[in-house]
Amino acid sequence: MEAFYRTHQYLVEHVSSPVKRLLMNEIDWSHRLIGIKGSRGVGKTTFLLQYAKERFGATDRSCLYINFNNFYFTAHTLVEFAEQFYRQGGRTLLLDQTFKYENWSKELRECYDRFPELHIVFSGSTVMRLIEDNEDLKDVVASYNLRGFSFREFIYLQTGKNFPAYTLEEIISNHEKIAREICSQVHPFDYFQDYLHHGYYPFFLEQRNFSENLVKTMNMMLEVDILLIKQIELKYLSKIRKLLYLLMTSAPAAPNVSQLSKDIETSRATIMNYIKYLQDARLLNLLYTEGEVFPKKPNRIYVHNTNLMYAVSPGGVDKGAEHRTFLYNALHAKHKVNMCRHHTDFCIDQYYHFKCEQKPQYAKYNPKVLYAVDDIEVGTKNEIPLWLLGFLY
Repeated sequence: MEAFYRTHQYLVEHVSSPVKRLLMNEIDWSHRLIGIKGSRGVGKTTFLLQYAKERFGATDRSCLYINFNNFYFTAHTLVEFAEQFYRQGGRTLLLDQTFKYENWSKELRECYDRFPELHIVFSGSTVMRLIEDNEDLKDVVASYNLRGFSFREFIYLQTGKNFPAYTLEEIISNHEKIAREICSQVHPFDYFQDYLHHGYYPFFLEQRNFSENLVKTMNMMLEVDILLIKQIELKYLSKIRKLLYLLMTSAPAAPNVSQLSKDIETSRATIMNYIKYLQDARLLNLLYTEGEVFPKKPNRIYVHNTNLMYAVSPGGVDKGAEHRTFLYNALHAKHKVNMCRHHTDFCIDQYYHFKCEQKPQYAKYNPKVLYAVDDIEVGTKNEIPLWLLGFLY
């Protein structure tokens, strides 16, 4: 146990805290079992350590961070470790890499039932089912999603300017004033293209080649978050990688499942399952019309975020596709995004209709449509600067 405390103290003391994630204030920390889901690379480990640092400090023994990569857990169970920690006065246990522990779901439930004053916060892959299809945890766990950096957070990292996040309703009704206030302090276009290229994942802050690191992360998503967690045989990895490449290089587009089935040499049903796994791993976003969900074929498939587009197509990315991908990702963080039937790109919460484009021609001007315009710093009426939608979280 002492070795775990020493590791905990070192990690908490040395955790980098470049930006306080908005999720920290959105979580109800009074829940006794909290799951933090996020795709590989978005900073789940740092998030747990930041929580320990802010709420407890490095030397408070009532809180302990552990990682299931530790070989200790090849011969000891989580329950016996939690019992020892609890008996010594421990009350908050932070668990990282939970999916690597075989019986994580059942033993988390046992800890919840046996130790009534113990709070457990654990990180998990987006592919894991914490509520849906999880009989052990669905009635006791509170699940939250940690996303990559927003454009607002990226600007803070680059400039030190900590602007607030805005709701979609605030932006729609007051975007001119908000944009002017932001632009009086920074010039968003000085940072927007950098964000689209490398600003979503926190490891752009590291002194390593970002693109190479992102490609490695993508392969880990396939090999671990999909194959390991979904228990798919390794021999199918090449098929999933090829499918991902074909979908990413054609996105955003309507998938031709029959053609993909021929290209990958597998069944249509398997193609659809793979597409769903790639969505769960946050490599893709699927766009449906209202009322339709998987296993129906999506109307459009998007790359999950623009950084991934550059990782797959380093020679160049279509700007229209890039900007629509950014818009989908930004809106999807807090809202339901569907295919729109009115010749626009997205329908938001069954109410707002968004179209992403350059400054609209007035001959096409539609007062019922919200235009996310990519080449303006400050908008007017229903023309909203595209970059400002990056301030939703």
